[in-house]
Amino acid sequence: MKFSENWLRTYVNPALDSDQLAHALTMAGLEVEGLESVAPAFENIVVAEVLSLEKHPNADRLNVCLVNVGTPEPLQIVCGAANVHAGARVPCARVGAELPGISIKQAKVRGVESFGMLCSAKELGLAEESSGLMLLPADAPVGVSIRSYLELDDHLFTLKLTPNRSDCLGMLGVAREVAAVTGSRLERGQNFEPVKATVADKLEIDVAESTACPRYCGRVMRGVNLTATTPDWMVRRLERSDVRSINSIVDITNYVMLELGQPLHAFDLARLKGGIQVRFARPGEQLTLLNQQNVKLDPDMLVIADESAALALAGVMGGESSAVSDGTTDIFLESAYFNPDVIAGKARRLGLSTDSSYRFERGVDFAATRTALERAAELIQQICGGDAGEVTEMIGKLPQREAIVLRADRARRVLGIDLGVDTISSILQRLDFKFTELNGVFRVIPPSYRFDLSIEVDLIEELARLHGYDHIPALPPCSTLSLLPQDESLQGLGQIRQLLIARDYQEVVTYSFVDKEWEADLAGNETPVVLQNPIASQLGVMRSTLFGGLLDVLRFNLNRKHERVRIFEVGRCFAAGESGYAQPQRVAALSFGSVKAEQWGETLRHADYFDIKSDLEALCYPIELGFVAATHPALHPGQSAKILLNEEPVGWIGVLHPRWQQKYDLPQSAVMFEIDLAALMQRKIPVFSEISKFPTVRRDLAVVVDDAVNVQELLDGMRKHLPVMVTDLKLFDVYRGKGIDLGKKSLAFKVLMQDTQKTLTDDEVETVMANIKDILATRFNATLRV
Repeated sequence: MKFSENWLRTYVNPALDSDQLAHALTMAGLEVEGLESVAPAFENIVVAEVLSLEKHPNADRLNVCLVNVGTPEPLQIVCGAANVHAGARVPCARVGAELPGISIKQAKVRGVESFGMLCSAKELGLAEESSGLMLLPADAPVGVSIRSYLELDDHLFTLKLTPNRSDCLGMLGVAREVAAVTGSRLERGQNFEPVKATVADKLEIDVAESTACPRYCGRVMRGVNLTATTPDWMVRRLERSDVRSINSIVDITNYVMLELGQPLHAFDLARLKGGIQVRFARPGEQLTLLNQQNVKLDPDMLVIADESAALALAGVMGGESSAVSDGTTDIFLESAYFNPDVIAGKARRLGLSTDSSYRFERGVDFAATRTALERAAELIQQICGGDAGEVTEMIGKLPQREAIVLRADRARRVLGIDLGVDTISSILQRLDFKFTELNGVFRVIPPSYRFDLSIEVDLIEELARLHGYDHIPALPPCSTLSLLPQDESLQGLGQIRQLLIARDYQEVVTYSFVDKEWEADLAGNETPVVLQNPIASQLGVMRSTLFGGLLDVLRFNLNRKHERVRIFEVGRCFAAGESGYAQPQRVAALSFGSVKAEQWGETLRHADYFDIKSDLEALCYPIELGFVAATHPALHPGQSAKILLNEEPVGWIGVLHPRWQQKYDLPQSAVMFEIDLAALMQRKIPVFSEISKFPTVRRDLAVVVDDAVNVQELLDGMRKHLPVMVTDLKLFDVYRGKGIDLGKKSLAFKVLMQDTQKTLTDDEVETVMANIKDILATRFNATLRV
């Protein structure tokens, strides 16, 4: 919404300068997006009359003019403008005037003295281009400052209105707001005198869709003079609101729209056939709009029609067939209230954006429909003459303004300040709201132009706006803070992230929405959670694994020539169950390329299963995980394992399946793991244990077992029966080959023993080793390697 400050001050004139007024509006919720001067700063430029002119003796294109500037003696000024002529009234810059980029001095022009300069609009900074002098009306007062005559000491305000404040899309609405915010008196309202009917002509109006158009007013006006000149004051206000002048009738309807916020339309009465109908478009109906655009109307588009065809697209734009033109003498003037839901989106559907649709789809004041018609008829008679017929008005079911209960106590709790009943009453009066009050409870009826008020908090917001956000103290909260208990047996998500980052992984965040094909390939999930309204066709289901997002990021980086990628993600996965949807949080990581970044001190080696397994074990340390060979749809069947914690499955680890490596066009395979976040968050609580002062005893034990025997099972079996003195038991060698039977393997274990009270004897050490050998022999059919 753009408007002239001078125009606004004819309605309300607060004791604020332009900047203060802009700040007051912004703090009241009407953001002033732009504030600019109408004209650049200049002085000593007056209205002048060219008394006579003669050709310059030394230049064919120059004239020597005798100019009356309101002083006893006329001035001699040399001018080269093609449109200068005797009797013309033009701006004249006297000697000493400062124009944008020009200083006016007494000078000789080709030997002839010149005491000033006759100015164009461009030289005054009022236009980008001009073809000659700025010609003023013949009645422009000579000697008067041009700034005063053209009202150039004006500013243009541009408001960035929110969609709920359609009441401020007219000058009267902005003036009401300024009056309420500043406490100033509203000098003018919308109580215009009705225009008396002097002719009996009227059109029959049939509102077939009363829900879409609850109120429709129209009147015939005969004998209007369309060639009448639009007054300068009106043209100036239109242009300063970025509306160009077209002809007197159209200018008046545009002016009333800017003044009251109510769009109007004028039809050429001679082009209408029969009465006016308000209906929805018929199948296949077409209309040529005022912008020459021919549109095919949809059945949900409301039209204004006569007995033969559609005349206008209601609330959007009129039609060319019924538009007023130079030969128009009789018009039908329309003012209506259309349901915002019916108008919303129709202009955008046709690729249009009009002032009418902008207002109607947000809502106009349904109580001012007839007032706007009377105002336009009044201006038409003042400017174009003519006789007005009776107003024909059709009223359906208009929106109801229900009373809203506002509690002073509730306002105090929401705002944090106690305004009191008197202050609240004063604010509601400034807003011109009708209300009653009893024991601090107000019953407020919002006016017809405030569609944004429907519940109590809306009124509380009005109290805050009018009281002033600047006047609401910023009070720090007063409360007792206490530390929340933190479970030492759990490590935080931030710590898990830092551990992964420390091992050279980078965190990524991918969509929870994935391609259905990913779910089938990487999770074997043929029945994923399907989205009812996906944002894209390839993002139609919810993920049940994080592997898909990691692989997508990997491909993205490989396409950009990154040869080494180490990434992880923390996120939720989704699965449907009998009792609803499960949304577990998981952590997944992927390593591709070399184990370490290329450098002179390291041999290039690609990351394998054991590299990423060591990263996972470091992440969980000191809690030990178990790994059991198993198959997963995303992983290589011979290089994948199920991750166990306390013998419960918590995730998967392995190498990407060759099938998916080929399908997703990867130059080599990737290794990755996925584990439940709850498992990673577990940690052992530190417990004091005595540090032994006695030496550690080491024994190595090599046994031969079947190739199919799982090492993890051996370790778990031994650890269950070990005495306290055994402090560590680890595998340090695996051998197959010469000296070992086919189908067998040799496993070498390191056994460390230590006591905190004494040095272990050979008998005690041998007893422990004999116990271990017995477990291996009886439970796993292991034999000592000789």
